[in-house]
Amino acid sequence: MAINYLCPHCKGYISLDDRIIFSVRSTDFKVGLITLHSELGNYSVSKSPGFAIEPGEELEFFCPICHAELTSEVHGKLARIIMLDDNNMEFEILFSRRAGEKSTYKIIGETMELFGDDSAEYIDFINLSMNF
Repeated sequence: MAINYLCPHCKGYISLDDRIIFSVRSTDFKVGLITLHSELGNYSVSKSPGFAIEPGEELEFFCPICHAELTSEVHGKLARIIMLDDNNMEFEILFSRRAGEKSTYKIIGETMELFGDDSAEYIDFINLSMNF
């Protein structure tokens, strides 16, 4: 069984092969589709060549199925999706909405794994939101 990613709103599958698909809106209100690599800590991004994203630009992420906004309630600069692992265990995945920022958090209950060089950026906010 492969790892799958779901929209936290509609529970639709938003991953295909080794990519996670998102609809995004840039700060200048341009819209497009981007894909992120499904391996946590791999920050490769694919997008249409005509859809320009500036480093550091804050993007709005949306489910490509139900179009719900994926901004996390923990911090407005993070997006939230669900990961189902090989054992069908459900994890909350938070990641930065800033282009080029490498911050990803895998959370289940009181356990959290950090990925990316910039992961210290939001750790205090996430720790405050967790139920210890």
